[in-house]
Amino acid sequence: MYIFKAGVVGAGAMGGEIAQVISFSGLPVVLKDVDQAMLDKGLAHIRAIYQTRVDKGKMSAGDLESKMALIIPALDYGEFGDVDIVVEAVPEKMAIKHAVLRELDAVCPEATIFASNTSALSITEMAAATGRPHKVVGMHFFNPAHVMKLVEVIRGKETDDETVADVVSFTESLRKMPVVVKECPGFLVNRLLVPYLNEATLCLEEGAASAEEIDGAMVEYGWPMGPFTLMDFLGLDVCYHVGVYLESQYGHRMKAAQLFGKLVAAGRLGEKSGAGFYSYGAATDEPVRQFIAEISGGKKLSGFTPERLMYPMINEAAHAAAEEIADVRDIDMAMIAGAGMTVQGDRIGPLALADKLGIDVVVDGLTALQSQYGPRFAPAPKLLQLLAEGRAGAKAGAGFLEYV
Repeated sequence: MYIFKAGVVGAGAMGGEIAQVISFSGLPVVLKDVDQAMLDKGLAHIRAIYQTRVDKGKMSAGDLESKMALIIPALDYGEFGDVDIVVEAVPEKMAIKHAVLRELDAVCPEATIFASNTSALSITEMAAATGRPHKVVGMHFFNPAHVMKLVEVIRGKETDDETVADVVSFTESLRKMPVVVKECPGFLVNRLLVPYLNEATLCLEEGAASAEEIDGAMVEYGWPMGPFTLMDFLGLDVCYHVGVYLESQYGHRMKAAQLFGKLVAAGRLGEKSGAGFYSYGAATDEPVRQFIAEISGGKKLSGFTPERLMYPMINEAAHAAAEEIADVRDIDMAMIAGAGMTVQGDRIGPLALADKLGIDVVVDGLTALQSQYGPRFAPAPKLLQLLAEGRAGAKAGAGFLEYV
Protein backbone atom coordinates (compact mmCIF):
# COMPACT_ATOMS: atom_id res chain seq x y z
CA MET A 1 0.00 0.00 0.00
CA TYR A 2 1.31 3.43 -0.91
CA ILE A 3 1.08 6.11 1.77
CA PHE A 4 -0.38 9.35 0.41
CA LYS A 5 -1.32 11.04 3.70
CA ALA A 6 -0.38 10.42 7.31
CA GLY A 7 -1.65 11.41 10.73
CA VAL A 8 0.09 11.88 14.07
CA VAL A 9 -1.86 11.98 17.33
CA GLY A 10 -0.05 13.82 20.12
CA ALA A 11 1.89 17.04 19.50
CA GLY A 12 4.46 16.61 22.28
CA ALA A 13 8.18 16.44 21.61
CA MET A 14 8.09 13.03 19.94
CA GLY A 15 4.81 13.55 18.10
CA GLY A 16 5.94 16.90 16.75
CA GLU A 17 9.26 15.50 15.57
CA ILE A 18 7.58 12.51 13.91
CA ALA A 19 5.30 14.94 12.04
CA GLN A 20 8.37 16.92 11.01
CA VAL A 21 10.06 13.78 9.68
CA ILE A 22 6.96 12.88 7.66
CA SER A 23 6.58 16.39 6.23
CA PHE A 24 10.28 16.45 5.36
CA SER A 25 9.69 13.39 3.17
CA GLY A 26 7.11 15.42 1.20
CA LEU A 27 3.93 13.86 2.59
CA PRO A 28 1.02 15.82 4.03
CA VAL A 29 0.53 14.99 7.71
CA VAL A 30 -2.27 15.84 10.15
CA LEU A 31 -0.91 16.71 13.61
CA LYS A 32 -3.64 16.37 16.24
CA ASP A 33 -3.74 17.21 19.92
CA VAL A 34 -6.55 17.91 22.35
CA ASP A 35 -4.86 21.09 23.61
CA GLN A 36 -4.32 24.18 21.42
CA ALA A 37 -1.30 25.27 23.46
CA MET A 38 0.36 21.87 22.94
CA LEU A 39 -0.45 22.01 19.25
CA ASP A 40 1.08 25.49 18.94
CA LYS A 41 4.15 24.34 20.87
CA GLY A 42 4.52 21.32 18.60
CA LEU A 43 4.30 23.44 15.46
CA ALA A 44 6.83 25.90 16.87
CA HIS A 45 9.20 23.03 17.60
CA ILE A 46 8.86 21.77 14.02
CA ARG A 47 9.50 25.25 12.64
CA ALA A 48 12.60 25.53 14.83
CA ILE A 49 13.96 22.24 13.42
CA TYR A 50 13.47 23.52 9.88
CA GLN A 51 14.91 26.93 10.79
CA THR A 52 18.10 25.22 11.94
CA ARG A 53 18.40 23.70 8.46
CA VAL A 54 17.85 27.13 6.90
CA ASP A 55 20.52 28.65 9.16
CA LYS A 56 22.97 25.94 8.09
CA GLY A 57 22.25 26.56 4.41
CA LYS A 58 20.62 23.14 3.96
CA MET A 59 17.30 24.55 2.77
CA SER A 60 15.81 27.90 1.81
CA ALA A 61 13.25 29.96 3.69
CA GLY A 62 10.81 29.12 0.90
CA ASP A 63 11.45 25.41 1.38
CA LEU A 64 10.76 25.85 5.09
CA GLU A 65 7.34 27.36 4.39
CA SER A 66 6.56 24.62 1.85
CA LYS A 67 7.32 21.92 4.40
CA MET A 68 5.31 23.67 7.12
CA ALA A 69 2.37 23.90 4.70
CA LEU A 70 2.29 20.09 4.56
CA ILE A 71 1.43 19.95 8.29
CA ILE A 72 -2.27 20.21 9.04
CA PRO A 73 -2.92 21.14 12.70
CA ALA A 74 -6.09 19.68 14.18
CA LEU A 75 -8.00 19.55 17.45
CA ASP A 76 -10.44 16.90 16.17
CA TYR A 77 -10.50 13.98 13.74
CA GLY A 78 -12.07 15.85 10.82
CA GLU A 79 -8.95 15.46 8.66
CA PHE A 80 -8.51 11.73 9.36
CA GLY A 81 -11.09 10.46 6.86
CA ASP A 82 -8.47 9.79 4.17
CA VAL A 83 -5.25 9.04 6.04
CA ASP A 84 -3.32 5.89 5.13
CA ILE A 85 -1.36 5.59 8.36
CA VAL A 86 -1.65 7.13 11.82
CA VAL A 87 1.21 7.22 14.33
CA GLU A 88 -0.01 7.67 17.91
CA ALA A 89 2.43 9.42 20.24
CA VAL A 90 0.23 9.99 23.29
CA PRO A 91 1.39 9.38 26.89
CA GLU A 92 2.62 5.88 27.81
CA LYS A 93 -0.57 4.77 29.54
CA MET A 94 -2.50 1.88 28.02
CA ALA A 95 -5.88 3.39 28.91
CA ILE A 96 -5.07 6.56 26.95
CA LYS A 97 -3.81 4.59 23.97
CA HIS A 98 -6.91 2.39 23.99
CA ALA A 99 -9.15 5.47 23.99
CA VAL A 100 -7.26 7.07 21.08
CA LEU A 101 -7.26 3.86 19.03
CA ARG A 102 -11.00 3.39 19.54
CA GLU A 103 -11.58 6.96 18.35
CA LEU A 104 -9.36 6.40 15.31
CA ASP A 105 -11.08 3.11 14.53
CA ALA A 106 -14.37 4.98 14.22
CA VAL A 107 -13.15 7.67 11.79
CA CYS A 108 -10.36 6.17 9.65
CA PRO A 109 -10.80 4.04 6.51
CA GLU A 110 -10.65 0.26 6.98
CA ALA A 111 -7.28 0.11 5.23
CA THR A 112 -5.61 2.68 7.53
CA ILE A 113 -2.63 1.36 9.47
CA PHE A 114 -2.44 2.26 13.17
CA ALA A 115 1.16 2.55 14.37
CA SER A 116 2.18 3.17 17.98
CA ASN A 117 5.33 5.02 18.97
CA THR A 118 5.30 3.25 22.35
CA SER A 119 8.72 2.39 23.74
CA ALA A 120 7.62 -0.64 25.75
CA LEU A 121 3.85 -1.29 25.90
CA SER A 122 2.20 -4.30 24.26
CA ILE A 123 1.16 -3.85 20.63
CA THR A 124 -1.13 -6.88 20.93
CA GLU A 125 -2.94 -5.34 23.89
CA MET A 126 -3.35 -2.05 22.02
CA ALA A 127 -4.68 -3.83 18.94
CA ALA A 128 -7.44 -5.42 21.02
CA ALA A 129 -9.07 -1.99 21.32
CA THR A 130 -9.66 -1.89 17.55
CA GLY A 131 -11.62 -3.82 14.97
CA ARG A 132 -8.47 -4.20 12.87
CA PRO A 133 -5.76 -5.89 15.01
CA HIS A 134 -4.02 -7.09 11.82
CA LYS A 135 -3.46 -3.42 10.94
CA VAL A 136 -1.89 -2.40 14.28
CA VAL A 137 1.91 -2.27 14.55
CA GLY A 138 4.63 -0.68 16.61
CA MET A 139 6.66 2.10 15.01
CA HIS A 140 9.11 3.17 17.69
CA PHE A 141 11.12 6.26 16.76
CA PHE A 142 14.10 7.22 18.90
CA ASN A 143 14.68 10.57 20.58
CA PRO A 144 15.32 13.00 18.90
CA ALA A 145 13.22 11.57 16.07
CA HIS A 146 14.43 14.10 13.48
CA VAL A 147 18.04 13.00 14.09
CA MET A 148 18.03 9.31 15.05
CA LYS A 149 17.88 6.91 12.09
CA LEU A 150 16.55 3.77 13.74
CA VAL A 151 12.86 2.85 13.85
CA GLU A 152 11.79 -0.39 15.54
CA VAL A 153 8.89 -1.97 13.64
CA ILE A 154 7.16 -4.22 16.16
CA ARG A 155 4.89 -7.02 15.07
CA GLY A 156 1.98 -7.75 17.43
CA LYS A 157 0.44 -11.21 17.72
CA GLU A 158 -2.12 -10.45 14.98
CA THR A 159 -0.17 -7.96 12.83
CA ASP A 160 -0.16 -9.33 9.29
CA ASP A 161 2.79 -9.51 6.88
CA GLU A 162 1.36 -6.86 4.56
CA THR A 163 1.16 -4.30 7.38
CA VAL A 164 4.74 -5.00 8.44
CA ALA A 165 5.96 -4.71 4.84
CA ASP A 166 4.03 -1.45 4.32
CA VAL A 167 5.46 0.09 7.49
CA VAL A 168 9.00 -1.01 6.60
CA SER A 169 8.61 0.67 3.19
CA PHE A 170 7.10 3.78 4.77
CA THR A 171 9.98 3.96 7.27
CA GLU A 172 12.51 3.75 4.44
CA SER A 173 10.66 6.51 2.57
CA LEU A 174 11.26 8.71 5.63
CA ARG A 175 15.03 8.06 5.21
CA LYS A 176 15.02 5.99 8.39
CA MET A 177 16.42 2.54 9.13
CA PRO A 178 13.74 -0.03 10.04
CA VAL A 179 14.47 -3.14 12.11
CA VAL A 180 11.64 -5.64 12.47
CA VAL A 181 11.29 -6.84 16.06
CA LYS A 182 9.12 -9.54 17.59
CA GLU A 183 6.98 -8.19 20.42
CA CYS A 184 8.43 -8.52 23.91
CA PRO A 185 8.53 -6.18 26.93
CA GLY A 186 10.85 -3.29 26.04
CA PHE A 187 11.12 -4.52 22.45
CA LEU A 188 14.82 -4.53 21.53
CA VAL A 189 16.86 -1.39 22.22
CA ASN A 190 15.24 -0.45 25.53
CA ARG A 191 15.33 -4.05 26.68
CA LEU A 192 19.11 -4.11 26.15
CA LEU A 193 19.79 -0.54 27.25
CA VAL A 194 17.92 -0.66 30.57
CA PRO A 195 20.26 -3.22 32.24
CA TYR A 196 23.22 -1.01 31.27
CA LEU A 197 21.62 2.21 32.57
CA ASN A 198 20.23 0.55 35.67
CA GLU A 199 23.57 -1.01 36.58
CA ALA A 200 25.22 2.40 36.28
CA THR A 201 22.63 3.77 38.71
CA LEU A 202 23.14 0.89 41.12
CA CYS A 203 26.89 1.65 41.06
CA LEU A 204 26.13 5.29 41.86
CA GLU A 205 23.69 4.64 44.71
CA GLU A 206 26.05 2.05 46.23
CA GLY A 207 28.87 4.60 46.34
CA ALA A 208 31.02 2.65 43.85
CA ALA A 209 31.90 5.83 41.90
CA SER A 210 30.50 9.27 41.15
CA ALA A 211 28.28 10.04 38.17
CA GLU A 212 31.13 12.02 36.63
CA GLU A 213 33.57 9.13 37.09
CA ILE A 214 31.19 6.57 35.59
CA ASP A 215 30.27 8.83 32.67
CA GLY A 216 33.95 9.56 32.02
CA ALA A 217 34.86 5.88 32.08
CA MET A 218 32.10 4.91 29.65
CA VAL A 219 32.99 7.71 27.24
CA GLU A 220 36.59 6.50 27.37
CA TYR A 221 35.25 2.98 26.72
CA GLY A 222 33.78 4.35 23.51
CA TRP A 223 30.21 5.56 24.09
CA PRO A 224 29.29 8.99 22.66
CA MET A 225 28.01 10.02 26.11
CA GLY A 226 27.96 8.52 29.58
CA PRO A 227 24.88 6.78 31.02
CA PHE A 228 23.90 9.63 33.37
CA THR A 229 24.23 12.28 30.67
CA LEU A 230 22.09 10.05 28.46
CA MET A 231 19.41 9.47 31.11
CA ASP A 232 19.18 13.18 31.92
CA PHE A 233 18.65 13.78 28.19
CA LEU A 234 16.01 11.05 27.84
CA GLY A 235 14.17 12.08 31.01
CA LEU A 236 14.42 10.26 34.33
CA ASP A 237 10.64 9.82 34.52
CA VAL A 238 10.79 7.91 31.23
CA CYS A 239 13.75 5.81 32.43
CA TYR A 240 12.01 5.13 35.75
CA HIS A 241 8.67 4.03 34.30
CA VAL A 242 10.26 1.84 31.62
CA GLY A 243 12.59 0.35 34.24
CA VAL A 244 9.76 -0.47 36.65
CA TYR A 245 7.77 -2.07 33.84
CA LEU A 246 10.70 -4.19 32.65
CA GLU A 247 11.47 -5.32 36.20
CA SER A 248 7.85 -6.48 36.49
CA GLN A 249 8.30 -8.49 33.29
CA TYR A 250 11.85 -9.84 33.60
CA GLY A 251 12.32 -9.99 37.35
CA HIS A 252 15.77 -9.88 38.95
CA ARG A 253 17.60 -9.33 35.63
CA MET A 254 16.14 -5.81 35.58
CA LYS A 255 16.34 -5.00 39.31
CA ALA A 256 15.42 -1.31 39.46
CA ALA A 257 17.74 1.07 41.32
CA GLN A 258 16.11 2.93 44.24
CA LEU A 259 17.64 6.23 43.16
CA PHE A 260 15.33 6.57 40.14
CA GLY A 261 12.21 6.77 42.28
CA LYS A 262 13.75 9.27 44.69
CA LEU A 263 14.87 11.60 41.89
CA VAL A 264 11.53 11.45 40.09
CA ALA A 265 9.61 12.08 43.33
CA ALA A 266 11.83 15.12 43.92
CA GLY A 267 10.98 16.47 40.46
CA ARG A 268 14.51 15.94 39.14
CA LEU A 269 13.52 14.64 35.70
CA GLY A 270 16.68 15.58 33.82
CA GLU A 271 17.48 18.40 31.42
CA LYS A 272 13.82 19.22 30.81
CA SER A 273 13.29 20.09 34.49
CA GLY A 274 16.69 21.71 35.05
CA ALA A 275 17.92 18.92 37.34
CA GLY A 276 18.39 15.16 37.22
CA PHE A 277 21.52 13.22 38.05
CA TYR A 278 23.23 16.49 37.18
CA SER A 279 22.06 20.06 37.71
CA TYR A 280 21.47 22.61 35.00
CA GLY A 281 21.41 26.35 35.55
CA ALA A 282 20.98 27.42 39.17
CA ALA A 283 20.03 23.98 40.54
CA THR A 284 22.33 22.10 42.92
CA ASP A 285 23.50 18.47 43.01
CA GLU A 286 23.19 18.33 46.82
CA PRO A 287 19.85 16.42 46.82
CA VAL A 288 21.45 13.66 44.71
CA ARG A 289 24.31 13.31 47.18
CA GLN A 290 21.81 13.15 50.05
CA PHE A 291 19.79 10.41 48.34
CA ILE A 292 22.95 8.38 47.71
CA ALA A 293 23.98 8.77 51.36
CA GLU A 294 20.51 7.59 52.47
CA ILE A 295 20.75 4.45 50.33
CA SER A 296 24.42 3.60 50.94
CA GLY A 297 24.67 4.80 54.54
CA GLY A 298 27.62 6.89 53.39
CA LYS A 299 29.65 3.76 52.63
CA LYS A 300 31.14 2.29 49.47
CA LEU A 301 29.02 -0.84 49.08
CA SER A 302 30.33 -2.10 45.75
CA GLY A 303 32.87 -1.54 42.99
CA PHE A 304 32.63 -0.11 39.49
CA THR A 305 34.14 -1.32 36.23
CA PRO A 306 32.89 -0.68 32.69
CA GLU A 307 32.36 -4.44 32.36
CA ARG A 308 29.83 -4.32 35.20
CA LEU A 309 27.67 -2.18 32.90
CA MET A 310 28.49 -3.83 29.57
CA TYR A 311 28.12 -7.50 30.47
CA PRO A 312 24.44 -7.24 31.48
CA MET A 313 23.73 -5.64 28.08
CA ILE A 314 25.55 -8.44 26.28
CA ASN A 315 23.72 -10.99 28.43
CA GLU A 316 20.30 -9.52 27.62
CA ALA A 317 21.22 -9.44 23.93
CA ALA A 318 21.98 -13.16 24.19
CA HIS A 319 18.53 -13.76 25.75
CA ALA A 320 16.93 -11.74 22.91
CA ALA A 321 18.87 -13.71 20.26
CA ALA A 322 17.76 -17.02 21.80
CA GLU A 323 14.13 -15.82 21.72
CA GLU A 324 14.58 -14.73 18.08
CA ILE A 325 13.33 -11.23 18.93
CA ALA A 326 15.39 -10.09 15.94
CA ASP A 327 18.17 -11.40 13.74
CA VAL A 328 21.64 -11.35 15.37
CA ARG A 329 22.93 -8.74 12.93
CA ASP A 330 19.79 -6.64 13.40
CA ILE A 331 20.25 -6.74 17.19
CA ASP A 332 23.73 -5.29 16.77
CA MET A 333 22.64 -2.77 14.15
CA ALA A 334 19.78 -1.59 16.36
CA MET A 335 22.11 -0.89 19.29
CA ILE A 336 24.52 0.98 17.05
CA ALA A 337 21.85 3.05 15.29
CA GLY A 338 19.43 3.41 18.21
CA ALA A 339 21.81 3.79 21.16
CA GLY A 340 24.98 5.02 19.46
CA MET A 341 26.96 2.04 20.73
CA THR A 342 30.68 2.20 19.99
CA VAL A 343 33.68 0.57 21.62
CA GLN A 344 37.12 2.14 21.35
CA GLY A 345 36.06 4.06 18.25
CA ASP A 346 34.47 1.05 16.50
CA ARG A 347 30.74 0.94 15.79
CA ILE A 348 29.99 -2.48 17.21
CA GLY A 349 26.92 -4.10 18.75
CA PRO A 350 26.75 -6.26 21.89
CA LEU A 351 26.81 -9.66 20.18
CA ALA A 352 29.74 -8.82 17.91
CA LEU A 353 31.46 -7.39 21.00
CA ALA A 354 30.91 -10.67 22.84
CA ASP A 355 32.52 -12.51 19.91
CA LYS A 356 35.43 -10.07 19.90
CA LEU A 357 36.04 -10.36 23.65
CA GLY A 358 35.47 -14.12 23.62
CA ILE A 359 32.30 -15.83 24.81
CA ASP A 360 34.36 -17.59 27.48
CA VAL A 361 35.66 -14.25 28.77
CA VAL A 362 32.12 -12.85 28.95
CA VAL A 363 30.79 -15.95 30.74
CA ASP A 364 33.68 -15.87 33.23
CA GLY A 365 33.05 -12.15 33.83
CA LEU A 366 29.32 -12.66 34.36
CA THR A 367 29.96 -15.59 36.69
CA ALA A 368 32.33 -13.49 38.79
CA LEU A 369 29.81 -10.63 38.93
CA GLN A 370 27.05 -13.10 39.84
CA SER A 371 29.03 -14.38 42.81
CA GLN A 372 29.64 -10.81 43.93
CA TYR A 373 26.31 -9.08 43.20
CA GLY A 374 23.67 -11.74 42.71
CA PRO A 375 21.55 -13.62 40.18
CA ARG A 376 20.91 -10.74 37.79
CA PHE A 377 24.34 -11.54 36.33
CA ALA A 378 23.64 -15.24 35.71
CA PRO A 379 24.99 -16.06 32.21
CA ALA A 380 22.27 -16.49 29.59
CA PRO A 381 21.76 -20.11 28.47
CA LYS A 382 22.61 -19.03 24.90
CA LEU A 383 26.13 -18.05 25.99
CA LEU A 384 26.63 -21.40 27.70
CA GLN A 385 25.26 -23.20 24.64
CA LEU A 386 27.72 -21.43 22.32
CA LEU A 387 30.61 -22.42 24.58
CA ALA A 388 29.45 -26.03 24.68
CA GLU A 389 29.39 -26.03 20.87
CA GLY A 390 32.94 -24.67 20.70
CA ARG A 391 31.72 -21.32 19.38
CA ALA A 392 33.81 -19.12 21.65
CA GLY A 393 33.81 -16.10 19.35
CA ALA A 394 36.11 -14.64 16.73
CA LYS A 395 39.19 -16.49 18.03
CA ALA A 396 37.38 -19.81 17.49
CA GLY A 397 36.04 -18.83 14.06
CA ALA A 398 32.45 -18.75 15.27
CA GLY A 399 30.30 -17.30 18.02
CA PHE A 400 27.07 -15.42 17.45
CA LEU A 401 28.52 -14.74 13.99
CA GLU A 402 30.77 -16.73 11.66
CA TYR A 403 34.40 -15.72 11.05
CA VAL A 404 36.53 -16.87 8.12
